[in-house]
Amino acid sequence: MAQGIGRFGSRYGRKTRKRVDAIEKRMNQDHVCPSCGRKAVRRQGTAIWACRKCGAKFAGGAYVPQTPSGRTARRVISGLASEGEKE
Repeated sequence: MAQGIGRFGSRYGRKTRKRVDAIEKRMNQDHVCPSCGRKAVRRQGTAIWACRKCGAKFAGGAYVPQTPSGRTARRVISGLASEGEKE
């Protein structure tokens, strides 16, 4: 499935090819499902991720299921929710 960076030949420069390689390796590995907790999440399309075990489908980052800014937003929202329950 993954072709590697050899498909670019000598084009685009070494640094760019190495960046593409790192992104593609991270994108194509199995990721942990937020629903069932298994390592079975694969990318279906740009920012669309699906678990092969439980069938959960969700939106995430273009190349990773969870972005750093998404984690921060989720943490802020959960903090605000717990703060509202205390009152």
